[in-house]
Amino acid sequence: MGRVTFRFYEELNDFLAPSLRKRELEYSCAPGENVKHAIEALGVPHTEVEVILVNGEPVGFDRCLHDGERVAVYPVFEAFDVTPLLRLRDRPLRTTRFIADVHLGRLAAWLRMAGFDTLFESDFEDARIAEIAARDGRIVLTRDRKLLERRAITHGCYLHATTPEQQLRELFGRLDLARSIKPFTRCTACNAPLHAADKDAVAARVPHRVLLLHDRFAECGGCGRVYWEGSHWRRVRDLLDELGHVAADR
Repeated sequence: MGRVTFRFYEELNDFLAPSLRKRELEYSCAPGENVKHAIEALGVPHTEVEVILVNGEPVGFDRCLHDGERVAVYPVFEAFDVTPLLRLRDRPLRTTRFIADVHLGRLAAWLRMAGFDTLFESDFEDARIAEIAARDGRIVLTRDRKLLERRAITHGCYLHATTPEQQLRELFGRLDLARSIKPFTRCTACNAPLHAADKDAVAARVPHRVLLLHDRFAECGGCGRVYWEGSHWRRVRDLLDELGHVAADR
């Protein structure tokens, strides 16, 4: 067994036991053990890691560890350029789209309201989530770190917040989503795109009082659900506007 010194930075410390946070810690590595296995054995999902330095040199996840080495592990960077270093993924995803685990249904609905392609099913199994994420190039959203340890998942986001609104704020901050908002362009129920609908065409499918109060409607091209900008949607719009302004003020 070799002895390797690890140091995790910034929010990666949240995955460690309190006594191990924000300090150097020793890890006993087996012969031939790679850095990805060691990082996840310590409790940090590989999807949360962006740069790894071993003895000051950038390495990939498959780098084998040796006795006496020092490993520095950094999260995804947003504020400064790390292009001189070896990033752990070949390239960013060309399109920002998500798949949420079974516990994040309300967050999925909020993301759809913001216009983001977000898959969610209440009976999604972890293996199915990993399969779809790898096939479609989707970012996995979860509060289950074990899910993010699956080899097939290359892009994921562990959410520390516990309420849907705070999770949305966290996600917007980490992934800089504000510039990509397209509010009320997706169905919150099935994720299909919305299109403008004539008031007379949807009159039989909405309450009479809604017809009296609203003139603009949208219809889902998938499930046929009809939408109008009621009080709930106005609250969501206020939040999305706030998130957009926060990003613009950075």
